[in-house]
Amino acid sequence: MIIVIGSVVTTPDSHADILALSLEHVARSRAEPGCIAHNVHQDCETPARLVFVEYWSDMAALHAHFAVPASGEFIRAIRELSPAPTGMKIFDATERQGK
Repeated sequence: MIIVIGSVVTTPDSHADILALSLEHVARSRAEPGCIAHNVHQDCETPARLVFVEYWSDMAALHAHFAVPASGEFIRAIRELSPAPTGMKIFDATERQGK
């Protein structure tokens, strides 16, 4: 499984627009092949920061997601609205059963 953690910083003027774009992106992404989960959350300690948590079946599915034109449009749009660089980390993970 591939886990993606991303973030974007908003401003009072851009928060509603970035949140709306993010929710559209999340809903669209969930319908893509290989998407296990795709969510956006507001950081409780830094409310101007939105955090994305994504689970993909494999790297091929994630690469296909990045190739969707709407994904590129989303990134361009939020980067224009954000006062800070966006962040993203990608992890290759194996799920373990807890006790």
